[in-house]
Amino acid sequence: MPFTILTLNEISPAGLARLPADRYTVDRSATHPDAILVRSADMTTMDIPESVLAVGRAGVGVNNIPVAALSRRGVPVFYAPGANANAVKELVIAGMLMSARRILPAWEFVRGLDASSPSLAEEVETAKKRFVGFELPGKTLGVVGLGAVGVEVANAALALGMRVIGFDPAISVTRAWQLSAGVQQAASLNTLCADADVVTLHVPLMESTKGMVDERLLAWMRRGAVLLNFAREGIVDESAVAAALDRGDLQAYVTDFPTGALKDHSGVIALPHLGASTAEAEENSAAMVADSLRAYLEEGVVRHSVNFPDANLPFGGGVRMVVANSNVPGMVSQISQEVANAGLNIREMLNASRGDLAYTIVDVDGPFGEGVFAGVCSIEGVLTARVLTPGG
Repeated sequence: MPFTILTLNEISPAGLARLPADRYTVDRSATHPDAILVRSADMTTMDIPESVLAVGRAGVGVNNIPVAALSRRGVPVFYAPGANANAVKELVIAGMLMSARRILPAWEFVRGLDASSPSLAEEVETAKKRFVGFELPGKTLGVVGLGAVGVEVANAALALGMRVIGFDPAISVTRAWQLSAGVQQAASLNTLCADADVVTLHVPLMESTKGMVDERLLAWMRRGAVLLNFAREGIVDESAVAAALDRGDLQAYVTDFPTGALKDHSGVIALPHLGASTAEAEENSAAMVADSLRAYLEEGVVRHSVNFPDANLPFGGGVRMVVANSNVPGMVSQISQEVANAGLNIREMLNASRGDLAYTIVDVDGPFGEGVFAGVCSIEGVLTARVLTPGG
């Protein structure tokens, strides 16, 4: 069957090209879409149609999407982890260099000089000592959060000759394999801050990380250290950062999230959320999330979801039923019983869970029939169910 995709922002053509025109209609005004593709548009107050089976965010952060509400409806939210990692890594390194060499105040000084002054060269030579910085080799970088971006930043800093320490109690096996053996493990967030000349933040914004960089944590940092935040605005306590800058405890705060409280502070380098603003990152993010949406809509496969468990069972033929349900005991046995009652043999089955959600894929040889489907849908705790056929 054809699918209709509602787009809430301009999506890179590289992503839309992954959705074959004979199977997908992309429409910015669709009223009953099967899925939604979004970048930065705010969906938190949106009346999301009941027809929506999935939401895809062409990026990493999902603060603009009502994930909890969609989870209660059994709707997966897909994102693009790692697709913009190189773009953000490059900007983090640029931010570190800008602060280390005091590039922006030096640039502003030169812009303020009188180009026609006969003493221009003398003024430059006299003033340059005001902008003495430091070199990166031999300095210690502390990386908080070793996800896709954090790992890339850590590895790049090692290549620049820095000593790198990292802290992430929840690092995945995949990211651990990607991390250079030269990155040292910090015992805690406090010890990382105490041991680093530069600290860079790469954690998601959630309840446990909101205001994480507060007065107490800043007190652990070396005097004259640099703090970089290319993760999320709410991770730092801005009043605490401003106070640390005023005291000279922090040399600089480099952020991708300008706010009225800090953007004009002399110790702040604020950029207009440029982290993923490259053509390559936009293309990579759109392509990744389009692939995830297509795999889910056509085959019921779940990859790169923020609220559903990974569920990747190849669809080799026959008929498939996919079920999203509350993660409660006995659900698999009830689904299996409904299939058995219809005299169907299960060829393959996969069940996975994540928090309060569970997801089951059931493959059989013959058609399920309306009775089986209705029986599964009537099970208490089932949120959504779909029947799929190859190519259909």
